[in-house]
Amino acid sequence: MNQCLYDLIWRYEPMNEQEKEDRDVMLEYIKTFDDITTRNNRFAHFSASPWIVNHDFSKVLMIYHRIYDSWGWCGGHLDGDDDCLHVAIKEGMEESGLTSLQPLTAKPIAIDILPVPPHVKNGSFVSAHVHLNVTYLCMADEHASLSIKPDENSGVKWITNEHINDEVSEEDMKIVYAKLNRIAKQYHQS
Repeated sequence: MNQCLYDLIWRYEPMNEQEKEDRDVMLEYIKTFDDITTRNNRFAHFSASPWIVNHDFSKVLMIYHRIYDSWGWCGGHLDGDDDCLHVAIKEGMEESGLTSLQPLTAKPIAIDILPVPPHVKNGSFVSAHVHLNVTYLCMADEHASLSIKPDENSGVKWITNEHINDEVSEEDMKIVYAKLNRIAKQYHQS
């Protein structure tokens, strides 16, 4: 069992019923599977995402995902690294071209179990599975240079909070993004 990851999820305080249930499932997966931080586990594996806001919290940085054919957040697989914050920052910078990304808290702001549809990646078929995702609130300079990561996305841009639903085509993710915006707003007001 990955004790570091177990402790992180165990200490996380769920903000609603969805997170309470997802937390319980995540803890069971960690206890059951030794390969939960790698893609070797074809049923479910951990991923980490940064929810990237600008300095006044009015915009979120999003990428146009090739797999999902939609605008969405950055993030990626742990690939054996059990430091979720490190992975979230690394993925945010790799997928956006940012050279600086500042975490606003060392603790996760959200957890979600997210479906991944079957798809082809790097010429290989990937079966449907779920990501056990841990999200961190991060800040970046909205005037910093951005660039795409051609194997994963075809666009990177700042989107105002009130226009996220206009840009995102994945209906189930709109709920997740609304939750993250509520959390970011609470953090900004505190």
